[in-house]
Amino acid sequence: MFKGKKIAIIGGGKMGSIIAQALTKKKLSPKKNIGITDIDQGRLDFISSTMRFPVSGDNKKAAKNAAVIILAIKPQNMRETLNEIAPFISKSKVIISIAAGITTSLIESILPEKSRVLRVMPNTPALAGEGAAAVAKGKYATNADLKLTRAIFDAVGLSVEVEEIFMDAVTGLSGSGPAYFFMIIEALIEAGQKVGLSRDLAAKLSMQTMLGAAKLCLQSDKEPAQLREMVTSPGGTTAAGLKVLQEGKIRETFIAAVEAATARARQLASGQ
Repeated sequence: MFKGKKIAIIGGGKMGSIIAQALTKKKLSPKKNIGITDIDQGRLDFISSTMRFPVSGDNKKAAKNAAVIILAIKPQNMRETLNEIAPFISKSKVIISIAAGITTSLIESILPEKSRVLRVMPNTPALAGEGAAAVAKGKYATNADLKLTRAIFDAVGLSVEVEEIFMDAVTGLSGSGPAYFFMIIEALIEAGQKVGLSRDLAAKLSMQTMLGAAKLCLQSDKEPAQLREMVTSPGGTTAAGLKVLQEGKIRETFIAAVEAATARARQLASGQ
């Protein structure tokens, strides 16, 4: 799939560099075929010296020489970057954007006609190799382009295909979701300290408990509600804790949080 293909990652920030490292770690592409560009020379020096990838400040040259171009840049820099590389884009190239709120149609409107564009909404756990990414095809992207893009993001976790109309909902759920879980961990650590545990011990137990629960959900054929029932004995400790959560309307609160984040994603996408 990637054999002989040059890959340009425009934007050498955390997500761009972690994608590059995953491509080599999973043996999808050798380092010599992956070029990273950035406007920050200090960042390029760091990537070159510590990660040993070819680096450059020249987006035009990177786009011209690559078969796959990953746009790992800030949304506010997208139009300028697209205008810069547009003369070097052809129908043979695959363009992958991870910029939040930037639609494939906007990218297609700036690049040459029939450009093969895909949009991805990754999340920060990709930095630990446990990301969740949603991938949507643009008007001219092929199924082979989709397969290639999903292979890239499966290298840093898990990918799913969605229609682009659902990208704002994905942003509200898995894009913003890590922050929800970080807040839960914060609260559990504080609670552990309140009942007498040291902060270090409370932190280790809280983090591992959340990791274990998530893995059990992924590996089990049971629904989360069934798994919850398995550990909830009538009149037991878990039941006592769940009663407090239910009284605090935790379910309704999480639903409202996802709805609010989704609504904000829609506002940002429309320029509000």
